[in-house]
Amino acid sequence: MQANAEPTTESIDRATDHAADQSGYLKRILTARVYDVARETELDFARHLSARLRNRVYLKREDTQPVFSFKLRGAYNKMAHLSPEALRRGVITASAGNHAQGVALSAARLGVRALIVVPTTAPQVKVDAARAHGGPTVEVIQAGDSYTDAYRHAMTLQAEQGLTFIPAFDDPDVIAGQGTVAAEILGAHRGPIHAIFVPIGGGSLAAGVATYVKAVRPEIRVIGVQTEDSCAMAQSIRAGRRVELAEVGLFSDGTAVKLVGEETFRLCRRYLDEIIIVDTDALCAAIKDVFEDTRSVLEPAGALAVAAAKQYAARGGIRDKTLVAVTSGANINFERMRFVADRAELGNAREGMFGVTLPEACGAFRRLCSRVGDRQISEFTYRIADAQTAHVFVGMQLGASGESEQLVKALQQDGFPTIDLTADEVAKEHVRHMIGGRSPLARGERLFRFEFPERPGALMTFLSALAPDWNISLFHYRNQGGDTGSVLAGIQVAEAQSAAFEERLATLGYPYQEVSANSAYRLFLA
Repeated sequence: MQANAEPTTESIDRATDHAADQSGYLKRILTARVYDVARETELDFARHLSARLRNRVYLKREDTQPVFSFKLRGAYNKMAHLSPEALRRGVITASAGNHAQGVALSAARLGVRALIVVPTTAPQVKVDAARAHGGPTVEVIQAGDSYTDAYRHAMTLQAEQGLTFIPAFDDPDVIAGQGTVAAEILGAHRGPIHAIFVPIGGGSLAAGVATYVKAVRPEIRVIGVQTEDSCAMAQSIRAGRRVELAEVGLFSDGTAVKLVGEETFRLCRRYLDEIIIVDTDALCAAIKDVFEDTRSVLEPAGALAVAAAKQYAARGGIRDKTLVAVTSGANINFERMRFVADRAELGNAREGMFGVTLPEACGAFRRLCSRVGDRQISEFTYRIADAQTAHVFVGMQLGASGESEQLVKALQQDGFPTIDLTADEVAKEHVRHMIGGRSPLARGERLFRFEFPERPGALMTFLSALAPDWNISLFHYRNQGGDTGSVLAGIQVAEAQSAAFEERLATLGYPYQEVSANSAYRLFLA
C-alpha cells in the first residue's frame, strides 16, 4: 500500500463505526449507577512483585468490594436501569458465584425479589454469601456443572415465571458497569501505563475495560487473561466466531464459562490487544504474590491478571514499565487454600519435582542428598520395592529459571537416572501420594515419626546420623511451611542390632515416636 494512499470509503465507515461504538459505551460508563452499592477501589502499588518483575506493578483491588468481586458493578447498573414494572415482577439470573452476590445485594438494596441459579460446582462460600447478602427476598438454587448449564436452567424458569433476566455479562448495562473499573484506573494513574491485564470469563469486564481504555488512552495495551482449560474467548477470537467449549476447568470457577456473550465477543475481538493463557500453577503462584504484598487471599479467577502480568513481563523482557492487574475477586473456599499453597512454589518455578533412580544400598539416600548440595529438599517419598534399585519422588527448591534442567543433567552425570516431573500433572496431583504398598523386602522394618527444625541441612543431618548402619526402607517428608519438619521413616533393624539402634536414636537429638503398631501402616504398608 502506498504511504500516502487516500482512505477508502470502507475504512472511513469502519472508523466512524468504531467512534460511535466507543462514544456510546463511554457515555454509558460515565453515567453508570454503580456507587449506590459499589465503592471506588484502590490502585495499590505491589512493592515486592514490582521489585521481582523489574516493573511498576499496580493492583486494581476489586477484591475489596462489599461482595469481594467487581461483579456488583454490572449487576446493580443493570437493575438500576430497569423499569418499575420489571422490578415489580422480580428478577432472575445465572451465575458462577460472584455475579450471584452482586444481584443478591442489589435486589436487597432495591427491595425486589430475586431468583438466582448457580452451578452445583460453585464454591460454597459464594453460595452462602449470595443468600446472606440477599436476605428473605432472594432464593438461590443450584443446577448444572457450569455457568452455561445454570444459565439454561435459569432461562427455563424465567419463561415459566415471567421474571426479568439479569445477564451475568452479555448486556450493555452490565458491560458499562464493569467498565467503571477502567475509568477509575485512568483517573487514579495519570502517567504512562504500558498495559492493563483483565481476567475473562464471559467477557463483560474485559469488554468494558478495553472499550473505555481504547476510547480514552488508545496507546495502552489491554490484555485479556484466561486459563488453559477455560479459554472460550481466546478460541472464539482465533476462530472469528463464538466457540462453545465441551467442558471447562473448575479451579478458576469464576471464569468457567463454556460460551462467551455475543456483545462481549464483539467488543473483545475489536478492542483487546491479545489474550494470555495461564495454567493452574501460575494462578497459585500469583495468589501467593498478592498475599505477600497485600496480606489478602484472592480466588483463582481473581489472580488471573497477576499471573498474566508476570508471564508477559518475562516473555517480552519488559522492564521499567507500568503494568496494572485487575484483582477481580477474593471469594475462595478455605479448603482450597491447601492446594494453592502446595502448588504456589511450582508456579513460581521455585520448586521442581523429580523421579530419581538410585542403587538399593545403604548410604545411597545420603549420597543423593549430598549431590543436591545447598538446595532445600521440600519433599521425599520412597518405599523399598526392588532389591537392586530404588525409585524416589523428590521435590527440591530451585533458584534461577532453567535450573531444573541443569539439576537433571548433574544428577544423571553422577549416576542417578532422573526425570523431571515438574510439569507432569498426574505425578504432582496423584502419583506422589501413592508411592508405597507392602514390600517383601521390608523385613525387620520398624516405623518412626521424627521431628526436626525446618531449616536447610536438617534433612541431611538426620540421614547422616542414621546411615550407613541401618537401611531406610520407607521414607516420606514434605515441607509444610511450619517451624518443624515431620518425617515418617521405616528403618530395617536386625534383632541383634536393636540395642545399638535404640542408643543411636537417644543421641540423635530429634524428637521421635515409634509407630510400628499404627493401624493404617499395618493395613496398607506393613
